[in-house]
Amino acid sequence: MVKNIHWLGHDTFRITGEKVIYTDPFKIRKKDTADIILITHEHYDHCSPEDVAKVQGPETVIVTPADCAAKLRGNIRVVKPGDTVEVSGVRIEVVPSYNTNKQFHTKDRGWVGYIFTASGQRIYIAGDTDYIPEMKTFRADIALLPVSGTYVMTADEAAKAALDIKPNIAIPMHYGSIVGSRNDAAHFAEKLKGKITVEILPEE
Repeated sequence: MVKNIHWLGHDTFRITGEKVIYTDPFKIRKKDTADIILITHEHYDHCSPEDVAKVQGPETVIVTPADCAAKLRGNIRVVKPGDTVEVSGVRIEVVPSYNTNKQFHTKDRGWVGYIFTASGQRIYIAGDTDYIPEMKTFRADIALLPVSGTYVMTADEAAKAALDIKPNIAIPMHYGSIVGSRNDAAHFAEKLKGKITVEILPEE
């Protein structure tokens, strides 16, 4: 079991290690203080100023694409695909995240995923993306991948992405809230059986 990764629903994770890192805070139920908040793109279910405020302290650094930065306040680092930044001693690689066969998240918007290190593990949070060619170059120990289709990859496409990235553990996300269900996560796990360990985390 991955002890330092807590799924709070949708694409929101609380990841502990040297620092407390939140990804795309949305529908936050418990107040907390993050060291780093990673935002992948500006859709309301990923860049939610009211939810960011629930986990933001005076020292919190928010890493985000430019179009989200305008909605937020505080210590903000604006990034784009291809950037590498160091925040509070954590190295963060910024990677592309986009749709290939739909128009919800087009490549020209410069939206992102992140690869960062926590507790000695390279963790990839994909953001809202399809199965894209760049994934062949991503290296991560743990991959957090959307599986619900409609706006993002289907479970089948996410399984192909996992086989490209070759993480030790793949964790499905982006289901059970707006679109998709646990069945998508289960199908993703079934597709990778015997190839990559899949952990379907309980929602906390």
